[in-house]
Amino acid sequence: QAKVGSKLNIPDADLRKAYDALPPDKKQAGVNVQQIVLKIARADLDSKVKEKADALVEQARGDSGNASEEKFSELARGNSEDPATAKNGGRIGFVVKRNPAKPDDPLQKTLEMEVGAVTEPIKVGNAYFILRRGDPVAKTFDEAKNELLVSARNSQAFGTAAKLAGRALEMLKLSPDFQKAAQTFAAEANMTPAEMVKETAYIKPGDDVKDIGVSQDFERAIEPLNNPNQVGERTPIKGGFAIPMLVDKKDPRVANFEEVKDKVAETVKNERANSQVEQTARELASSVGTAGDLKAAAEKRGLEAKTADAFKLGTPLGEPGGNPAGSSGVTDEAIYAMKEGEITKTPLKVGETWMVVGVTKRTEADLAEFAKQRDSLTDTMVQQCRGQVFEDYITNVQARMLLEGRIKVETDVLARIEDEEPPAAAPRMPQGLPQGFPPPTK
Repeated sequence: QAKVGSKLNIPDADLRKAYDALPPDKKQAGVNVQQIVLKIARADLDSKVKEKADALVEQARGDSGNASEEKFSELARGNSEDPATAKNGGRIGFVVKRNPAKPDDPLQKTLEMEVGAVTEPIKVGNAYFILRRGDPVAKTFDEAKNELLVSARNSQAFGTAAKLAGRALEMLKLSPDFQKAAQTFAAEANMTPAEMVKETAYIKPGDDVKDIGVSQDFERAIEPLNNPNQVGERTPIKGGFAIPMLVDKKDPRVANFEEVKDKVAETVKNERANSQVEQTARELASSVGTAGDLKAAAEKRGLEAKTADAFKLGTPLGEPGGNPAGSSGVTDEAIYAMKEGEITKTPLKVGETWMVVGVTKRTEADLAEFAKQRDSLTDTMVQQCRGQVFEDYITNVQARMLLEGRIKVETDVLARIEDEEPPAAAPRMPQGLPQGFPPPTK
C-alpha cells in the first residue's frame, strides 16, 4: 500500500483544495515567543533571582493578566541578561514549532497558551526564564505542501491498493501463476517481483507469519483452500492486501520418524549445547568475585564479554545493537537488586542465552526530577497508545467496509495514470498487484 501510494501523482490543484479546507490551527507554522532571562550567578542567590523574576511576571501581566508585545519588549530590554535577545525586545529569533520529541521544552508550553500570556518563572540550569506567547505564524501552501502530499497519498493508497488487488485476483483465478503475475504487475505496484511474492513454511492458526504477523483475516482467507494452486480471496493485512494460494496442505496426524528425524536430532543437539553453556556460565559466576573481574574471566574462557554504559532498565544489554538476549524482566529485576561491584552468582537465562551480569557503577534515579516530568511522560505515553489503537481500528474498519462494497473508490487518479502510460504493442493483462503473500507453502 505504501509503495503504491508513493507512485500516485496528486495534482497541485487537489493539494490546494486540501490546504484551503484545513482548520485554522492546522495552518499555523508555529508561534512567535519573547523571553526574559535572569541568570543565577551563585547558588546562594537563587532566591533573590527568583524573587525578581516573580516581580517581573506580575509587572508584565498587569491588571489584564496578559502582556502586549511592546510592554514585554520594554521589560526585556531593561532586565533580560541574554544580550542576543534583550536588544531585540526578548524576541528569540525563530518560530517555535510543535515537537513531540521535546515535551519538557519550556518553549513547547507556549503553543498551548493564549496570545499575550506570560509564564511563571521557569528554572532551566542556572537561569530563570519568563516566556510570552506571541502571534501565530501562518503556514503557507508551499510549506504545507509536502505534508498534504503525504496525507493525500496515504488516503488514496488504500483504495488504489484495494483496486489493484481486485484486478490481480481476476488474473490469478484465470491462471494461478504468481511469478508471472508479479513480473507483469511490478511497475504499477511500484515493487519488484521478489517483494510481491512471498512463500511461507507450513503454518497453522495462531502462527506469527513473517511480514503479516498473527492475522485472523489472513487465516480466514486461507481456511477454505483445500487443493493445490487454489487461489483465495484478497484479504487486508497490515500495510496492504494479500492474495493467498495453497501450495501444499498436511492434515493433522501422527508423524512418522523419518519426517521428524531431523528435528529430533536438532533438538537433542541444542539441548546438549545448552546444558554445556549453562555449566560454563555457572562455573564463571562462582569463580568471579567482583564485577571488575568479570570481563577478564569471561575472555579467558573464550566467552564474549560486553559492556553497557548508562544502562537503563528495559533496554538491551551490551554494545550498540544490544545483546542477543535483548531486554527482559528477568535481567532487569536481577540488575536492579545488585549493588556496585556485585555479580549474579546464579546465571540468568533469557530465551536461549545464558548470562552472568555484573554492576560496575550504579546511579540512583532522581525522584524529584521524575516527579516534575511524570505528568508529561504519562500524557505522552497515553497519546501514543491512543494513536496506535485508533490507527489499527480505522485500518481494520476501512478494509472491511471496502471489501463489503461500502466504500466507493474514486477512479480519477487511476484514470489519469493510465492515460499517461504509452499504449502497449499488444493487449495487456490487468495490472496492479499490491503487497501480498501466498498461503501455507513449502
